[in-house]
Amino acid sequence: MGTGQAVGAVFLALADTTRREVIARLSSAGPATATELAADLPITRQAVTKHLNALAGARLVAARREGREMRYRLTPEPLTVAMVWMASVGAEWDARLGRLAALLDDDDSAQ
Repeated sequence: MGTGQAVGAVFLALADTTRREVIARLSSAGPATATELAADLPITRQAVTKHLNALAGARLVAARREGREMRYRLTPEPLTVAMVWMASVGAEWDARLGRLAALLDDDDSAQ
């Protein structure tokens, strides 16, 4: 998966409120099973599993079998890639806005 596709997959996965809640829960409390996550959310275990599969597709979580269940943990690397992309786009816009401000200042000085 290329960087552009990886960033797109992260944004698509994080577009859902429940998936953001799952990410926040895994970030704050550590690895959990779908059953444990469902206990904290107003949705069924099956719905949590579907959200975890979407997050796994974006490589935001990884699973490890523990007995009969899978334990999911956050994998922050794709978030880092998305944040780097956002920072680079933000820096580009900051530079553009800086050039625009300089042009406007020059125009005000000329008048």
